[in-house]
Amino acid sequence: MMNKLILSCLLIQLIFTNCNQAQNSQNLSGPQDWPQFLGPERNGTSPETGILRSWPETGPEVLWNTPVGIGYGGPVIGKGKVYLLDRNGEAGDIMRCFDLTDGKELWQFSYDAPGSVMFPGSRSVPTLDGNYVYSCGGFGDLYCFDINTHQPVWHINIWTGFGGDSGNAEAAGTNGGPAGSGGKGNFPIWAISQCPLVYGELLIVASQAPEAGVVAFNKLTGDLVWKTPNLGNETYVSPAICKIDGHDHVVMVTSSTNPIGRPELPKTPGNITGIDPLSGKILWNFSGWECHISVASAVDAGHNKILVVGGYEYGALMIQVEKQADGSFAAKELFKTVEFGDQTKPPILHNGHFYAQYGTNNRRDGLVCMSMDGQVMWKTKRDPDFNKGSMILVDGVILATDGAKKLYVIEPDPAGFKALASAEVLTAPPAGEGISGRFGTMNWAPLALSGGKLLIRDQSRMLCLKVAE
Repeated sequence: MMNKLILSCLLIQLIFTNCNQAQNSQNLSGPQDWPQFLGPERNGTSPETGILRSWPETGPEVLWNTPVGIGYGGPVIGKGKVYLLDRNGEAGDIMRCFDLTDGKELWQFSYDAPGSVMFPGSRSVPTLDGNYVYSCGGFGDLYCFDINTHQPVWHINIWTGFGGDSGNAEAAGTNGGPAGSGGKGNFPIWAISQCPLVYGELLIVASQAPEAGVVAFNKLTGDLVWKTPNLGNETYVSPAICKIDGHDHVVMVTSSTNPIGRPELPKTPGNITGIDPLSGKILWNFSGWECHISVASAVDAGHNKILVVGGYEYGALMIQVEKQADGSFAAKELFKTVEFGDQTKPPILHNGHFYAQYGTNNRRDGLVCMSMDGQVMWKTKRDPDFNKGSMILVDGVILATDGAKKLYVIEPDPAGFKALASAEVLTAPPAGEGISGRFGTMNWAPLALSGGKLLIRDQSRMLCLKVAE
């Protein structure tokens, strides 16, 4: 009887311990965390609920704000902490960590990365995984930081490490090209804009240097696991994961030749390339993407379809990837259109329709809705204007910045644009100061959401807004 009692107690203790471990694991992984570019699933969606549909005239409550340097890099959130790769003028990059509750800076790590390009400042979004945060600076410095020791674990330059000329040796426009043509040689005109992707034990980024296209490292050691050949012209796209026949493919988009920034190069089309995430084997390639400044990642449209968007020169392309009888893959065009696109972010997909902000140097179509077969349902144009802002699909609504000062709550509906609430929450640089005089406010950074707290930034501050009940 005593043995049975002891066994029962041990069993209860074991169940209790396992439940606690499962709960702790859930808390650590954080289903409401925002651990990478575009959120938990890297597609701009959040599983959270309770989002407010209306605000006071002053907008949602500002819980805190903190100064940041100029730029376009967005934050990530994990375990109640916020991580942002900031930049110190032309001197270097700064990994910064803040408390999500009050915005207090907890630690930072700076490293030298001198250089200057047109549209200066930060570029990318870090990636959180376990006890590590990964980031890639505008001059190619890929770092793994331990979030407990606040120190680097490993570092490699994804540009110079694979045959690229240093972009920090000269100021922008001094290599004989137009202003903003990068540092010297083959360095990307607008610097490197990589948001790292964790896949199992790998950290995957697009080097796009002369000797490498997409590259995978052991995420704990930084050892090179695989690399593809260079995939084409310079691009500002981060890798995406798309399902093809139920299997993950890394999908990478490269630009067509930039006729203004790289007039000396032969004119070649851009590519959409499918890669085995474990081996780096190129599985398929579609050549014919005519966008000479590609920034937005590929979008998994389901059923082996992939949507790619841009702003220069046609806006959207849908392709179908098919498995052949011999086991290989082939990609074909389903449609392309100039009536839908997004210059800097991938569209949001909701109930069979895509939503994107289609503002470029030549078009101001605002927020645009398009069906799965390429039919444009509506455009806001400049009423209201949306231009390079950021969007999150959450709890049946879209939270969207307009690229300038406003934040919106929008009900996604193919029948028409439906704004539920809006407020000015961001500031603009002084009129005419720097390149803002030509390109406006440039509040283009990706958003982050966790626990009903929305992180949003302009060119001088990062704010935390209460957007849920």
